[in-house]
Amino acid sequence: MATSASSKLNKAVKQQYMELPQGGRAQAMYIWVDGSGEELRCKTRTLDSEPKTVDDLPEWNFDGSSTFQSEGSNSDMFLIPVAMFRDPFRRDPNKLVLCEVLKYNRKPAETNQRFMCKQIMRMVDSSEPWFGMEQEYTLLSTDGHPFGWPTNGFPGPQGPYYCGVGADKAYGRDIVEAHYRACLYAGVQICGTNAEVMPAQVIHTEQYHIYI
Repeated sequence: MATSASSKLNKAVKQQYMELPQGGRAQAMYIWVDGSGEELRCKTRTLDSEPKTVDDLPEWNFDGSSTFQSEGSNSDMFLIPVAMFRDPFRRDPNKLVLCEVLKYNRKPAETNQRFMCKQIMRMVDSSEPWFGMEQEYTLLSTDGHPFGWPTNGFPGPQGPYYCGVGADKAYGRDIVEAHYRACLYAGVQICGTNAEVMPAQVIHTEQYHIYI
């Protein structure tokens, strides 16, 4: 796995620009699922002021032929904002905007699973359903090797790592803590986190009232 050239850039240089005032305007990063059904795409729009609710966000568009979502002959796709979070990378007043995708004729794109989910959820909205979700991830080094594992070997057998404490058991704790705090800042309904049974494996849980 090749190391990205971006990882070698001096991040302190970027930081001095990120601290510049924005003149009352806000950056809104629109995020959507592309034609693979798994990968994310994004583009950023400047707004004249900080949006307070998702209703303050305008619809936008993009070229679906470059995201595996349309033919080049008719490639306009629409981005419909559906959820907004505080941006933990650019910070306030900037926002992360989750979007669903409609085709040129305003019909849902093939990878827009939210459209059908929303129709089903409306049938039971009076029941006020809640959902719990667990997300597990494994930290990898830039060479694709699990973070903290011996270069030419394996760590000790499982046992001490689950909910482990200490640098020799909880690998990449700095990253986990940064992730947790970023979720709280953004407004993600994260409930908790813990190290899993494999070194460099982490799990966090979320809980949502249905708002789609």
